[in-house]
Amino acid sequence: MGMNMIKSKKLRESARGQDCTLRLVGVCNFNPETTILAHIGRSRGMGQKCNDTMAIFCCSSCHAEIDGANRFKYGQDKLDALEETQNYWIKQGLLNAK
Repeated sequence: MGMNMIKSKKLRESARGQDCTLRLVGVCNFNPETTILAHIGRSRGMGQKCNDTMAIFCCSSCHAEIDGANRFKYGQDKLDALEETQNYWIKQGLLNAK
């Protein structure tokens, strides 16, 4: 579709050691050592993830929950986590609106 994909090693690496921003009740392991940057936007096909800006800090347990059969659930939780993640990036100077 001619859309430029945003891929950022800095954004992906920023997840390391962070608290999970999804924090699914009864699922989250609250272990920052397992946190990764989990993409939550619509995929572009097999093996093609959405932009790195459409991702959240996610522990391994929450990631497994949203990456499997429940990938279409938790819409509001994902949006809340996205806002929290992007606010962190803005404060760190990793995301700006120039």
